[in-house]
Amino acid sequence: MGDRDEIPRYLENWQDEVDSAAEYRAMAAAEADPRLAKVYANLAAMEEAHIAFWEDRLRKAGASVPRRRPSWRSRVLGGIARRFGPELVLPTIAAKEEVDQNAYAKQPETADTRMPAHERWHAKVLRQLVTSQPRGLEGSFLGRLEGRHRSVGGNALRAAVLGANDGLCSNLSLVMGVAGAAVDSHGILVTGLAGLLAGAGSMALGEWVSVTSARELAEREIRIESSELREDPEGEGEELKLIYEAKGLSPSEADTMARRLLADRATAIDALAREELGIDPKDLGGSAWEAAVASFVLFAIGAVVPIIPFMVMRGNLAVASSVVVSGLALFGIGAAITIFTGKPVWRSGGRQLLLGLAAAGLTFGVGRLIGVAITG
Repeated sequence: MGDRDEIPRYLENWQDEVDSAAEYRAMAAAEADPRLAKVYANLAAMEEAHIAFWEDRLRKAGASVPRRRPSWRSRVLGGIARRFGPELVLPTIAAKEEVDQNAYAKQPETADTRMPAHERWHAKVLRQLVTSQPRGLEGSFLGRLEGRHRSVGGNALRAAVLGANDGLCSNLSLVMGVAGAAVDSHGILVTGLAGLLAGAGSMALGEWVSVTSARELAEREIRIESSELREDPEGEGEELKLIYEAKGLSPSEADTMARRLLADRATAIDALAREELGIDPKDLGGSAWEAAVASFVLFAIGAVVPIIPFMVMRGNLAVASSVVVSGLALFGIGAAITIFTGKPVWRSGGRQLLLGLAAAGLTFGVGRLIGVAITG
């Protein structure tokens, strides 16, 4: 009776594979680039093997195998692909593969098979296709996602601007809240310095944990890939071949490249890490301590701006000066953001100024109410 209880799950898995195979076949038929069409056809072939697996399970459980018929959703996606091109449905299908990529790893029938690895690989290939240029694939997609740790280009500059903005907005709001409660200038300065240290420390700790976790995850993925290479070198070779075909090589060239890389285990692991996982084994995210220090400094640069006037002034003059200096900094940060957005400087800077001062005004008002309530 145990297997019969699992029939609904088997049927659900079977239908998912029928849908995926139909979608990939439709994309292969509609794809004008023969190299990408071959990739979609290979994905469909893998799904066909998965269909056969679940059909065998259904028969062993005593269930009849239904006629293969894609769901209405799958038929609609296939129709769109054939009518308007596969690129229109690719993001939708890639998102589904992303969600489902670990489903088989949790099921006892498939946990010890190659099927979980196949599904993870499907998600990776489609993710690359979604983010690629029209004529072939770019390099490491993980490197692009984690670019602020791997380069000093646009992503690093964006991280610097946003880090300073976090410090400026949060500490300005804190300082204005305390000022609204009619605390003396010395108390405001101490509070601002405490906010700077607390916020910068929290950001640094978060960045350290993030980079360390990313490194440990990458190391684990490489160990898994090494284990898969040892257990199934032919399967890993086929995956490498398909990746190189997706990059634009002919099937024979891709096969030659894959065989050459697999001839040496260390080279093969390096290639699989780069091409399948998108990980550079020699650069697993940079130094966690460097990232933490950078995050601390960037936050502190922004957070120190609102408290500078309280170091040299007292009373309402210090409060007004803090608002003016912080307003100029907010506008400057908004203007810097236009480097990435391409929006007009005045529009972006003005929006940042308005939002920052609105937050500061809100905390000032709350502080005033609390101060009156306490002293009243």
